[in-house]
Amino acid sequence: MKDDLEDLQNVGKIIAKKLKGIGIKGKSDFLKQDPYEIFNKLKKKDPSLCRCALASIVGAKEKKKWPEVRAKVSKKFEKRFPKTKFKDMC
Repeated sequence: MKDDLEDLQNVGKIIAKKLKGIGIKGKSDFLKQDPYEIFNKLKKKDPSLCRCALASIVGAKEKKKWPEVRAKVSKKFEKRFPKTKFKDMC
């Protein structure tokens, strides 16, 4: 069975590489985890990540395109991780 991160909605080569950089090896590994926790780890490693990247991660878990979830997930993430700051409003 193929377990490629790039098989997930919204995940291309760059995001797949970032996910591997925090220890997520494949699609099944990703799907077992909370996407907000995943993004928090990614954001700590790369503070330049924006709300669109957050929406890509959550959308991958929910099987939705990132523009569909961006506003909702940004608010939820900021409530869960209030110390996290975004530099842009992508």
